[in-house]
Amino acid sequence: MLIYYKSKALEKDCNSFERSTKRWGELAPKIHQRLYELKATNNLAMVSTLPPARCHELTGNRKGQFSVTLLGPQRLVFEPYHDPLPLKEDGGVDIRKVTIIRILEVANYHERKRT
Repeated sequence: MLIYYKSKALEKDCNSFERSTKRWGELAPKIHQRLYELKATNNLAMVSTLPPARCHELTGNRKGQFSVTLLGPQRLVFEPYHDPLPLKEDGGVDIRKVTIIRILEVANYHERKRT
């Protein structure tokens, strides 16, 4: 699968073990592992078969995005990077045809914002 990044800085941080360790600490090895897994697959459907990665589509304000598990609640968040987006007849994303993604962030989107 082809991988693009939301920004040049994110790309550098993700692809340099030294930079990723400095930015994310103990998450760095898992980030590199997940990126290797993503690059090694032909499409997003293949990633979904890797149980530890737990690749899944997000909902709500993250609709259209996907994530894979890193450590604990931390996730590698990405989106299909096709124009047009490959869709199934029911309107959902056809993950068998997603062959290009864009990494958006490393995040814990499970945290609730306190007001």
